[in-house]
Amino acid sequence: MKLTIAITLAALAVAGSAFAQAPGGGGGGGGASPEMQAARQAMMQACAADQKSLCADKQGREAMMCLMRDNADKVSQGCKDAMAKMRAARQGGAGGGSH
Repeated sequence: MKLTIAITLAALAVAGSAFAQAPGGGGGGGGASPEMQAARQAMMQACAADQKSLCADKQGREAMMCLMRDNADKVSQGCKDAMAKMRAARQGGAGGGSH
């Protein structure tokens, strides 16, 4: 059971990096910023129970979309907060914005 959770969290990490890219074609940053890495880790921890209860049959990107799109109104407040921080870190590390 712990192995399943560990695998799911690893899949969420990969999905988080895919989700964190800009939908219009991937911001092209070589690697995630330390802020983004911390936000992603916090989100994986905060959302682990929600993923298990709401999206147990999903893995990887599907699990991330299940939480963020299909069940956004059902996830815990801690998970919602962590998602918001990840979005903020993604936008803050996306390369400025005044060009």
